[in-house]
Amino acid sequence: QVQLVESGGGSVQPGGSLRLSCAASGSIFGIYVMGWYRQAPGKQRELVAVINSGVRISYADSVKGRFTISRDNAKNTVYLQMNSLNPEDTGVYYCYLHQQFRDYWGQGTQVTVSS
Repeated sequence: QVQLVESGGGSVQPGGSLRLSCAASGSIFGIYVMGWYRQAPGKQRELVAVINSGVRISYADSVKGRFTISRDNAKNTVYLQMNSLNPEDTGVYYCYLHQQFRDYWGQGTQVTVSS
């Protein structure tokens, strides 16, 4: 059993920044993938960024150069630094963890970008 707890969401103006955090607890084996997905109103959930245990990283094209994902393996925590935010970044951001052929999801944290 794995639990994911997210924090850091909120409301910002266009051009602003937010930093999301997600801490995992429970049956963590030490080799796992963590990342972030988001879902805008009326749209499908999409991958934002993912990072594996070897610090291999992938980003969605829409966030490259603006968002940075990182992880602290000792804390089983993943971060998402979001800069130069625009209204299209608005949505619910979900933390995700993959381990031993299982996917785990956080409850989601709201990010709103508006002027």
